[in-house]
Amino acid sequence: MNKAWSWRPLGELFEIGAGKTMSAAARNGPDKTPFLRTSNVFWDQIDLSNVDEMAIPEHELPKKLLQSGDLLVCEGGEIGRAAIWNGEVETMSFQNHLHRLRSIVEGIEPRFYVYFLQSAFTQLGIFEGVGNKTTIPNLSRSRLAELEVPQPNINEQLAIVAVLSRVRKAIEIQEQSIALSQDLKRNAMRELFTRGLRDEAQKETEIGPMPESWDLASIGNVFEIEQGLSLKGNLANDGQGMPFLRTSNVYWGRIELQTVSQMRLEGGTPPNKLLCRGDLLVCEGGEIGRAAVWNGEIDKCLFQNHLHRLRPLDGSHIHIRFAMAWLEEGFKHRNVYEGAGNRTTIPNLSRTRLAALLIPKPSLDEQREIVTILNAIDRKIDLHQRKRAVLDDLFKALLHKLMTGEIRVGELDLSVLMDSATNR
Repeated sequence: MNKAWSWRPLGELFEIGAGKTMSAAARNGPDKTPFLRTSNVFWDQIDLSNVDEMAIPEHELPKKLLQSGDLLVCEGGEIGRAAIWNGEVETMSFQNHLHRLRSIVEGIEPRFYVYFLQSAFTQLGIFEGVGNKTTIPNLSRSRLAELEVPQPNINEQLAIVAVLSRVRKAIEIQEQSIALSQDLKRNAMRELFTRGLRDEAQKETEIGPMPESWDLASIGNVFEIEQGLSLKGNLANDGQGMPFLRTSNVYWGRIELQTVSQMRLEGGTPPNKLLCRGDLLVCEGGEIGRAAVWNGEIDKCLFQNHLHRLRPLDGSHIHIRFAMAWLEEGFKHRNVYEGAGNRTTIPNLSRTRLAALLIPKPSLDEQREIVTILNAIDRKIDLHQRKRAVLDDLFKALLHKLMTGEIRVGELDLSVLMDSATNR
């Protein structure tokens, strides 16, 4: 805590207003008003993609409406989570699980308190246990009003907000760039898999339109399919086993290695259950069909029985990354394989069903060219994701150091870093 700042109870700086409780009458009444819930309020961000409505009596409405600059704080869920209402919609109310704070003294910048609350609740732990201990923890109005918060002079508040807002804006730019790049990839995949690269006429097939020269092949005719090892009796929690991948490690087009488990085997390691660089892994369960290529990051890595391992057969003329991209298009974007999973309690993609699925098969040269295009887009997505991660770390570090007084805002020069990080 910054001892150079003066500290006061939050209730001395802000009037704390209560929102409207949802009821059957409010749900079904006439003349409904949009309102915000805790699910709309994130740290320093309000999501308006899904806004509910309820009827609020005319005599109550003035006290339940938001004004630009209001500070909203979550009573439940992630208690203390806060954001500023900027008046994006002319008429907006708020539910009773949100507190609305309006300053009642001079020299208050509400967004400074968004950032302070974020640091206090997520980093410093100074409000640990302030939630009421009910079945669902909540931050009551009285407890919120009692919280001791700093009141630096207004110029310092504004300067801190300017720095942190600048980093937040840079993060938003990277998020927008990621979304645009992902849209670009989806559109490119649709175009590439329906029209190809040779300006050919199209033909209708069982899996949709494709260029006339492309063939269709079943996965079982071009790939050797191997299922992994069962965890039953093999799971190791003592750090003595061999690493193995689960479906939870396999995402669309990438493999996550932060949470790799270990498997203990008796009697040696079956060679056919070890992964080799270039193997294609396909999820049997969960989000069925999710696929990624193994790049050999771990020596001697096994895989679970809920994953299928695909290797091209000799003479199959199939590019492994072309097949991976097609599975993403077919399962995720176009629903070509809707109903491919066995209808059990938990849908799964059996080896037999996977082997029967049809995939397009252009010439190997065209497959390589398509992969090159998609790889270029993937690199762009990865670049923006890495920039976003760097900015995320920067924001957290600055938030902590500025709120504890470890650094002062006048000591900072972010110009070089920010120019580099926001470059699209």
